[in-house]
Amino acid sequence: MARVTLSTIAQRTGLSKFAVSRSLAGKDGVSEETRKRVQEVAAELGYVRPAGDAEAPTLGIVFHDMDLINSELHLLIQSGFQAEAQRRGYQVRMRWTHIGEEIESFARTVAGLAMVGPHPVETMKHVKGLGVPVARNGWMGPLDPFDIVSATDHEAGSAVAQFMLDLGHRTIAYVHGAPGFRGRIERFYGVREVLERHPDVSFREMKFETEMRFTEHLLKVQAEGFHPTAFFCAHDGLALTAVSELLRLGYRIPEDATVIGFGDYSAATQITPQLTTVHVHGQEIGMGLVRLLDDRVNNRINPAAPMRIMVASHIVTRASSGPARQTQPQLRAVGS
Repeated sequence: MARVTLSTIAQRTGLSKFAVSRSLAGKDGVSEETRKRVQEVAAELGYVRPAGDAEAPTLGIVFHDMDLINSELHLLIQSGFQAEAQRRGYQVRMRWTHIGEEIESFARTVAGLAMVGPHPVETMKHVKGLGVPVARNGWMGPLDPFDIVSATDHEAGSAVAQFMLDLGHRTIAYVHGAPGFRGRIERFYGVREVLERHPDVSFREMKFETEMRFTEHLLKVQAEGFHPTAFFCAHDGLALTAVSELLRLGYRIPEDATVIGFGDYSAATQITPQLTTVHVHGQEIGMGLVRLLDDRVNNRINPAAPMRIMVASHIVTRASSGPARQTQPQLRAVGS
């Protein structure tokens, strides 16, 4: 006969392994009704609690497998999550999926769950309904009742705006690329918040669909009389495109144009000139997720108070940024 474990009882009751463990141990964090139900199922199955029960609790982390643009950030988060979990005595399990049913099934096997990427709020609600503490890296709606660990997108945008102003730039573009990503929008809001206080600044958001190349959009805004000397790009990938296309147009970087990215991923130092960008502390985000889950598992935080942890980014200055030039560069024709 197969050995009856906490996982066996969790599968029978539809609860998480965390809720089953706390019910059988007589600990807080579960209702009296749940505790009674678990004890009845355990007795029915003939569960025998191991002497000493030294099995380390497990934390889970689920990465959204369709969020490819942030794959390097996710690796950093994974590294920080594993290191901090090990330091605090937890085992770690990982999954890469966006399917709600798979995430809920996975959640039943862990004491707490971190969700990374654009997972729908309904999936988080279902996981929380299992009695599993859940923390998120990614954007939620205003005052959503979930713990979140995030970078400082809005604040970073404001810092980059001031950085460009200090270099003397007064004609500035925010290269947004394809619209609809919340982090990019928050960076734009941060830039705009600072620049709108300077009436001598000309500022535009370069938002374009994927079928429209950066160069085509740049030439369009230039024909309308807008000639930016600084480009803040919503992520490093866009910044690499901007650098490549500006060089192709005959710009010298940074003499004719400053280009700034966001993320500080490996490609930022693999181009010439190397990219000035905003460094996102992915490992610290992963560590913050573990700390929140550990506090929830051990009931150190008021369950009615969702927490927000923000890990401040910082600007890394490299060769793609410099003082604003006072005259328009002489450009060669596209394709020549």
